[in-house]
Amino acid sequence: MQPHDQRLRFEQLILPHLDAAYNLARWLTHNDQDAQDMVQEACLRAFRFLQGFRGGDSRVWLLTIVRNTCYTWLQQRRLDEQTVPFDEALHDRESDVLNPEVLHLRRVDQQKLGAALAALPFEFREVMVLRELEEMSYRDISMIVHIPLGTVMSRLARARKQLQRYLAQRMDEEGIR
Repeated sequence: MQPHDQRLRFEQLILPHLDAAYNLARWLTHNDQDAQDMVQEACLRAFRFLQGFRGGDSRVWLLTIVRNTCYTWLQQRRLDEQTVPFDEALHDRESDVLNPEVLHLRRVDQQKLGAALAALPFEFREVMVLRELEEMSYRDISMIVHIPLGTVMSRLARARKQLQRYLAQRMDEEGIR
């Protein structure tokens, strides 16, 4: 394959999925700069091995590379991923057309949900991000994470239950109930 053809194929297959790649990397690394580095490294790997891609869903292929890149990086650094705070500003999607009260309530809800998601164990958080934020199918998650379909379903169920308990506990602490 000619270099020009390879570049065009890369642009068609990979570039449309950069936002999803960043989103997954951001949730796995808990850091904007590290996530950008992981996506860049994953894209380099994808470009290097593009000739080995034989078709199928390029989004799944790229997110698998991103996940593996993040895992390798996390293992090398042996990070205690629970100590990194959730970056609310990065995940806050405000709209100028809403009134300030609605904006404030939405921000508070996003902070609570973000904190709850960040508190999940790593293997639960990654399947929740892929399913709920990236809207991927169970089958695609199974392929990305390299676990059986049943394990995806059980991790999602357990993650949802933990999120529910976490949020209910916070509501009790705040006297909202």
